[in-house]
Amino acid sequence: MGKFYVTTPIYYVNDKPHIGHSYTTILADVLSRYHRIFGDEVYFLTGTDEHGQKVQKAAEHNGISPQQQCDATVPRYIELWKKLGITNDDFIRTTEARHKAVVRAILSDLHSRGLIYKADYKGRYCVPCERFFTDKDLDDRKLCPECGRPTDEIVESNYFFKMSQYQDWLIEHIGSHPKFIQPDFRRNETLGFLRKKLDDLCISRPRRRLSWGIELPFDPDYVCYVWFDALINYISAIGYTADAAKFAKWWPASYHLIGKDILTTHTVYWPIMLKAMNVDMPECIFAHGWWLSGSDKMSKSLGNAVNPMDMIDRYGVDPFRYFLMAEMVLGGDASFTEAAFITKYNSDLANDLGNLLSRVVKMIAKNRDSAIPAPGALAEDDKALVSACLSAAEQVRSAVEDMKLDKGIAAILAAVRHANRYFENSAPWKLAKGNDPGRLDTVLYCGAEALRIISGLLSPVMPGKMRELRKSLGMAPEEGLGMEELSKWGMLKPGTKIEDINSLFPRIEVKEKLVDKKHKDEPPADNLVTIDEFGKLKLRTAKVLSAEKVEGADKLLRLQIEIGSEKRQIVAGVAKFYTPEQMTGRTIVVVSNLKPAKIRGIESNGMLLAAKAGGDLKLITVEGEIPSGADVG
Repeated sequence: MGKFYVTTPIYYVNDKPHIGHSYTTILADVLSRYHRIFGDEVYFLTGTDEHGQKVQKAAEHNGISPQQQCDATVPRYIELWKKLGITNDDFIRTTEARHKAVVRAILSDLHSRGLIYKADYKGRYCVPCERFFTDKDLDDRKLCPECGRPTDEIVESNYFFKMSQYQDWLIEHIGSHPKFIQPDFRRNETLGFLRKKLDDLCISRPRRRLSWGIELPFDPDYVCYVWFDALINYISAIGYTADAAKFAKWWPASYHLIGKDILTTHTVYWPIMLKAMNVDMPECIFAHGWWLSGSDKMSKSLGNAVNPMDMIDRYGVDPFRYFLMAEMVLGGDASFTEAAFITKYNSDLANDLGNLLSRVVKMIAKNRDSAIPAPGALAEDDKALVSACLSAAEQVRSAVEDMKLDKGIAAILAAVRHANRYFENSAPWKLAKGNDPGRLDTVLYCGAEALRIISGLLSPVMPGKMRELRKSLGMAPEEGLGMEELSKWGMLKPGTKIEDINSLFPRIEVKEKLVDKKHKDEPPADNLVTIDEFGKLKLRTAKVLSAEKVEGADKLLRLQIEIGSEKRQIVAGVAKFYTPEQMTGRTIVVVSNLKPAKIRGIESNGMLLAAKAGGDLKLITVEGEIPSGADVG
């Protein structure tokens, strides 16, 4: 048994939570749930950042005190986390006495060792970001490089932390610890930032300008800079300076999960603060991308932010969690639209997983008096299903450890689709009319057992819905939820009574066409398709494992492809434009649910996408690295 300590950023209490807050917190929750399944001890921390100028301004705007502003806003986060099924072990507020005591102890220690000094300062300040910038950081317009808003010139005395003296150490540490900042391109981004001379960090604000903060223990006329205060939550919550045993148990953190917009504070300020405090470094600081609305960043000012409460009320908690985890490749940006959500929901959950459960349960209820039958000897088709499910379990574990959750979910959905094809090919409805009851028992058992494994593997992503699925199979809520059980076949007990529940994922029927607000006034075009019609197509990425020319056909190549964990063969008319060598190793886009056809006597199970103009043809591909089996749409 190992330990897993994961943190989210602590969220500002100047406004209500949005999809960005939800995503990071759900991500931490999913990782925590998987690690519990793996048998690890888990500590999951989230919380709120309650000091600083933004909170003070929000309070002034609302005509209340800063503490009242915090107390009124924090319940919104707590309520949302409950609705989202978040299983955090602690919720830290930076206005709590336990946190403020640690911040003051650290400030006193650094000041006593000469690592904090007072000096005059002249520079530019961004109120929304609560950050100082020097002239070299800004362009001629003096706009904040982070948010693009105007900065204010400030001349005043302040206290500074000797951050600059640790610059060479930090560069060396990042270079010798490749996992320390992930993904790799974020590590390179931080190293690029460190190529220029690092300034000392201003860690105070005069009380006459900002009163809402933790008072400096060595000068009551100043309060602590909000970022210096906030970062300390990661250690104050687990007992630093207060509970040595608890701190020793959980530190260093396994993952600090952050958005890419706070990379510098977490990969430069925070490590240097820890180094100065003689505290070990966290194992990994992982920066994920942004959720976009189309191609634009979501923001309150643009009016395009997604309210997670609205999505939950409309479609349910678990489908919302599923979309966020399955759609974003960790580290990159992803686009959120309601149309994309509905398409993925109907495709993955209603059509694939929900349909599989309905088929299996109804066949057992109808033909075996709602009791799971005992299987006979496994045929080759049965063994292939076993392999697909156990392979999914193996891939999920590696995907979680490699922070590639989308790839792990794709492997589970590949097993779901394999099980649906298995049911189609085995045709238990025909077996029920024949004279081979043993074969029917085996097919029905295998379908139910596949669902047991699939539901366990998806339970960290959709805990509520997978609990319902397992109940339908006659299982207790937490029964068999360990990686050891999920990596074995044959754990379902024959004779267990199943329960036919209502549709697990009712299909979403869209009564009116969902459109981008930017284009809502454009005239209708001819030959439009509905969302439902488009949703019938399943476009996925596929890796070409090998390619060869089809004998006697100048235009055709026979391709062996991989879609997630599934291997297939397709025949494509691209031989005049690409050689077999040029095709091998490429990641292409295919229609994965096309009815199989025979071309020149060769079965083709899918179709690749390509663009053709005049006499030229180009394959449709995706930008950057992405695993096979990823949804396109």
